[in-house]
Amino acid sequence: MVSSRFLSLLFPLLLLIATRQAFAQEDWLAYQSHLCSNNEGNYTTNSTYHRNLNTLLSSLPSNNTGNGYGFYNSSYGQSSDNNQVYAIALCYMVNIDDPGCRNCLNVSRYALIELCPNQKEAMFFNHGCMLRYSNRLIYGTMETTPSLCMSNTQDVPPSTVNEFFQKLRELLVSLRSETAAAGSLRKFAYGNTSGENIQTIYGLTQCTPDLSEQECNDCLIGAVGNLCSNGKIGGRVIRPSCYFLYEVYPYINVSAVKPLPSLPSPPLSSPPISPPPPSTTRNSEGSNRSRNVVIIVVSIVVSLLLIISICICLRVRKTKGKLEILPAEDVDEIGNAESFQMDFGTIRLATDDFSEVNKLGQGGFGSVYKGRLFNGENIAVKRLCMNSGQGDKEFQNEVLLVARLQHRNLVRLLGFCLEGQERLLVYEFVSNASLDRIIFDPIKRAELDWDRRYKIIVGITRGLLYLHEDSRLRIIHRDLKVSNILIDGEMNPKIADFGMARLFVPDQTQANTNRVVGTYGYMAPEYAMHGHFSVKSDVYSFGVLTLEIISGQKISDFQHGENVEDLISYAWKNWVKGTASNLIDPTLRIGSRSEMMRCIHIGLLCVQENAADRPTMASIIVMLNSYSLVLPVPSPPSFVMHSNTEFKTSLGALDSNSDDQSQTNSTKVSVNETSISDLYPR
Repeated sequence: MVSSRFLSLLFPLLLLIATRQAFAQEDWLAYQSHLCSNNEGNYTTNSTYHRNLNTLLSSLPSNNTGNGYGFYNSSYGQSSDNNQVYAIALCYMVNIDDPGCRNCLNVSRYALIELCPNQKEAMFFNHGCMLRYSNRLIYGTMETTPSLCMSNTQDVPPSTVNEFFQKLRELLVSLRSETAAAGSLRKFAYGNTSGENIQTIYGLTQCTPDLSEQECNDCLIGAVGNLCSNGKIGGRVIRPSCYFLYEVYPYINVSAVKPLPSLPSPPLSSPPISPPPPSTTRNSEGSNRSRNVVIIVVSIVVSLLLIISICICLRVRKTKGKLEILPAEDVDEIGNAESFQMDFGTIRLATDDFSEVNKLGQGGFGSVYKGRLFNGENIAVKRLCMNSGQGDKEFQNEVLLVARLQHRNLVRLLGFCLEGQERLLVYEFVSNASLDRIIFDPIKRAELDWDRRYKIIVGITRGLLYLHEDSRLRIIHRDLKVSNILIDGEMNPKIADFGMARLFVPDQTQANTNRVVGTYGYMAPEYAMHGHFSVKSDVYSFGVLTLEIISGQKISDFQHGENVEDLISYAWKNWVKGTASNLIDPTLRIGSRSEMMRCIHIGLLCVQENAADRPTMASIIVMLNSYSLVLPVPSPPSFVMHSNTEFKTSLGALDSNSDDQSQTNSTKVSVNETSISDLYPR
């Protein structure tokens, strides 16, 4: 089924195609041009500036960003971190009513990101509107460059050239004065002039309404001076802050121009004019062109409205009983997942039918694919396999939790799909994949110098602190590991995969579960053996992860010479001997040794056997930022047995002495760093 979101993206594109086809006989009227400026620098994909830009442009053609008369101005982001984005848009009063202007802007905002994919400043001119964005304040500033000039192909008869351009100059002077003197809602004027031996000339001038009277006047004077259509019966000049054109036939429906509140009718330099006699070939062509536009656009609009209505009806019927997310009292607290639901066909098309070329990786719950939405945004799609072990409860859990989490060190959930047997999670695309792809690669890990590794450790700390204390909901991740840490283009870490996460009420500190899920080596001993978990369980996993980042070796496959032992045991033995520097990755030849040793110390504090002895994430933030703080001496960790058989036997013995001796109270662990779960409620 075609989704309404797909149709909302398709509509402006079809409208642009239809309009361009209707104007095919006069290509200069169907122009579009763009400028990608390098003056303000570039941004990286999925950076803060990129996200702010997408957010701003998606909201631009809305009533709360416009003045109601075809001018839009908005900004998004924080100026303090130099990632604020400013944008303005102007609708040209050329056969463009309010809905048409919005469609023009919809087309422009998608096209501009595609045409200028990394520039912080760009401009787009279309036949009906202008769109600009920048990382600098552009509102209230007159901009004269770049300047676009176009002309009609037909010449003015030689015998009337002087009279024609004399009348044109008089008309443009009159329109310029009227436009400049207009109010702050709209600076626009339209009129015509005629002579004894020439055809009627129609002119239009327009400025962005944020300009002063003098600025508008100066901008139009410069634009007229740049006219390149000498000897032609029509032409136009477009600047970022002003615009003018002239032709020998009417090209605007004056009655469709929205009147200003203080005026009984639109500002005109002369009364509304009637079309020229039908005997004029040029006028006949213009009439035919306008008729074609109306027919094509109306046909498309009616067809799309019909399709949208059918889709909405079908979707309402289909989703009435499709997804029961949470009891009513929990919906207000966590949020409604339906607002994030996406159509399977849209995701399938975005990933090229989940082709192997787009496959990013394989996990315990399924595969991850790269995709690209119609608006040009790159996405990562997690396609859960039917036998993955993650049931509907875990799936809904991840949707509801991640949808409410907003932090620079947490991966952002864009949507989900639950259709038939398909369960898909759509995330922001993080360009450098997961941390394990880098840190455990003998070649790539050399690219991670100490400064970058330290930045990753600090970023993970901040993300966990947000989950544990700073978000509205207290969340225990329960599956923190290197493969669940994604790295963006700026080497910032993002915690991912919340399928195992558990929600705590604000005052709750710990909980129990009969079904242990997670990854071998990262699970805290009290959780792996007894099912007790708390924020300190995540702290334990963080400690393991920190030691892996420093050493560049896996917790489950640590090797030192010919001996094979677990990473935590090796780290503790060397700490006791005073040779903890042996743990440091040999590729880290440059960097602060004191920081490295301090991080090893923090890692050992996190993996202490007694959960109460482990620091909180808030304390770890202080430890990382304050070198004057004396760290406590760590107590011995709970060592993991080397043999998988011994490990299972130990757990079985513990389970046999527990209060609940049922077989369903067994502990599950993964020995290949793949998360596992069960199909029973927890």
